Amino acid sequence: MSLVVLGGGAQTSAAPSVTLPAALDPVALVRHAVQLRLQEERHHRPVAYVLRKQDGGHQTTKQIIETRDGDVARLIAINGKALNAEQQQAEMNRLTALSDDPGLQQRRRRGEQRDAARIDHLVALLPESEIYSIAGTVPCGAGQCYRLSFIPNPHFDPPDFEAEVLEGFAGEVWIDTSQDRLVQLQAHLVRDVNIGFGILGRVDKGGTILLQQSYQSDVKEWQPTVLKINLQGRALLVKTVNIRIDELATDFKPVAEGMGYREAIRLLIQPGISASGS
Repeated sequence: MSLVVLGGGAQTSAAPSVTLPAALDPVALVRHAVQLRLQEERHHRPVAYVLRKQDGGHQTTKQIIETRDGDVARLIAINGKALNAEQQQAEMNRLTALSDDPGLQQRRRRGEQRDAARIDHLVALLPESEIYSIAGTVPCGAGQCYRLSFIPNPHFDPPDFEAEVLEGFAGEVWIDTSQDRLVQLQAHLVRDVNIGFGILGRVDKGGTILLQQSYQSDVKEWQPTVLKINLQGRALLVKTVNIRIDELATDFKPVAEGMGYREAIRLLIQPGISASGS
């Protein structure tokens, strides 16, 4: 999945309030939640899920299967409508061509790994890049979450160009009180951020990020379910860059250990795959 990265357990419910421990350390709480996230990422078991992606007024729905060779996707709906016969045939042709070209899948897999490593790198820096304070608790899922607010840490020294973007974010983090899991991160850029002394680019003030994750009982793991990014700026002082991502992942199911991408393609082209992912 494109984040890649946290999911939809932030639904409210009428859970009892939680008394905050007097000595609760917000940075230690965030660090532990991040460590759990990264540890589970390293030991992640492949899953299948449905991914709905909104791009402006255009929505696609895809069935995704994770494999040892990388993710494989089948487009199953556009703007909520199942593909017509011509579109279905085009999708079958694309998957058949992918099955016949392992080099293409290998290149896609390397891209996925680079993206995942980049995200993990930034997530690992969250305890140091921000200053946290505990604002209380909020209902989340079937329980409660600590609600922590954060602002940029003026003493944070980014280890590389990519990490410089963390210098401008403020927002909130929700962490499950019983499992110490990062449930939601909502942030906005409070100032323009220059990348590489402004030579490589700039990310404009006002951009937003929403990440969520929740425990998925069918696969017995916490999974990222919501990713919303709205950032804009300039690359190399010239090119305008707009990053808009709106994704929702649902219907997580386990996948056989060791499944290869060709086997996943055979499953995806079977009759009966629908916009619901069933």
